[in-house]
Amino acid sequence: MKHIITTAAAAALVIAVCVAVASAKADFSGTWILDKTKSEGLPPGLNQTMTVVQTGDKLSLETKLINDEGERVVSDSYMLDGKEAEFTPQTPNGPAGKGKRTAKWSADGNGIEVIENSTFDGPEGPVNIQMTRIWTLSADGKTLKIDLTADGPNGKQQVKRTFVKK
Repeated sequence: MKHIITTAAAAALVIAVCVAVASAKADFSGTWILDKTKSEGLPPGLNQTMTVVQTGDKLSLETKLINDEGERVVSDSYMLDGKEAEFTPQTPNGPAGKGKRTAKWSADGNGIEVIENSTFDGPEGPVNIQMTRIWTLSADGKTLKIDLTADGPNGKQQVKRTFVKK
């Protein structure tokens, strides 16, 4: 009888560990360097470094964008709770707009999905842009892919960025 109880306890422990590992979510924390050779749809001359701090379901980002016109640092954050939240989107050289964003974990916990609807004041009236970002972390945690789709007045544009962990 003692052997049966020990075996059952060991089996329960193995199951609990497997469930914990399966439900673990990706950790995006770190400094990420853009790999232009594995990216698609990038503007010419763009370099990018992104620092991510992850605390539970909150990602805080600081993105350094470097191009021919200079360097710009953009700070942002995502709450990965699936609830709609207001945020202030900015264009590279223009005024800030108004936006609503929903960010959530992917079903497997290995990535996130961010959906944004933004409105900017343009010379001919309001300009609306819908944007989706899909973040996926490799199994070894060393490669981050961000697929971005933007739909606005210039039509639909797609950019695929691949980052390597520094």
